[in-house]
Amino acid sequence: MAKIKDSLEFLAFKAVKLLLSVVSRKLCLFIGRTVGYFFYFLDKKHRYIALSNLEAALGSELSTSELKGIAKNSFKYFGEVILDLVKLSDFSQRKLEQLITVEGEENLQNALQEGKGALLFSAHYGNWEIASFFVSKKGKLSVIARALDNKFLEKELIQIRTNFGARVIYKHQATKQILRTLQAKEMVAILIDQNVLRSEAVFVDFFGKQAATTPSLATFFLRTKAPLLPVFCYPSSSHTYNIKILKPLEIALKGDYNQDVLKITQLCTKIIECQIRKNPIYWFWFHNRWKTRP
Repeated sequence: MAKIKDSLEFLAFKAVKLLLSVVSRKLCLFIGRTVGYFFYFLDKKHRYIALSNLEAALGSELSTSELKGIAKNSFKYFGEVILDLVKLSDFSQRKLEQLITVEGEENLQNALQEGKGALLFSAHYGNWEIASFFVSKKGKLSVIARALDNKFLEKELIQIRTNFGARVIYKHQATKQILRTLQAKEMVAILIDQNVLRSEAVFVDFFGKQAATTPSLATFFLRTKAPLLPVFCYPSSSHTYNIKILKPLEIALKGDYNQDVLKITQLCTKIIECQIRKNPIYWFWFHNRWKTRP
């Protein structure tokens, strides 16, 4: 039964991809927003998660109607992102370059000159996949990812990421490959804003609530001392993307491994929170971020 489901999902994806190949990007974005809008009403489970997350994170600052507006627009935005990724994966490099502006390029260049590679971190915010297109032009880039349950769609996603210049390292085989990648003076990108199992987590403050967060970013930083840079990619009003590369973090370590892991993870999580607060609709509110409790 699972194979039939996977096959149907794959066929649906191929049909959508064929449709997007013959429509304009403007229409593609409109279709994506429309699909996201309908999913907000049809997907009761994820709508509930989004509203619960927003209430926990911003309920003391915004009204109920404002929270619902953010949730609805977040669904619409991620419908747009998914279809835009498919559409842009077939664009030429020249056309993609015309859609991207970059702030802080010198921060990445200076970091790579240290000869230790670089650890880039971000969140499921904006269009994080697009950032790899620019970053990979500055050096070899690997992204850490969990494989999709549908193997057919996973192959398609790998192709999209490859088209944008990134190599995929899967989480279950990550440690040795990440260390080798950094030793080769290359870049590794990790998203650290999703819930993890209690056995794999450190708990840090995220919007005033303890969130189970992967310590892997901090662990690799402590082992390699590779520069640690926040990178975010978000849309502009003209349907282009802005990539923001912040300066490498300067962290005063305490010398206690566990305390240093906690401190680094908290600092990186707070940077992500600050970015989300600037425009909440660009974040993945329908992920159950606070599912694992201390």
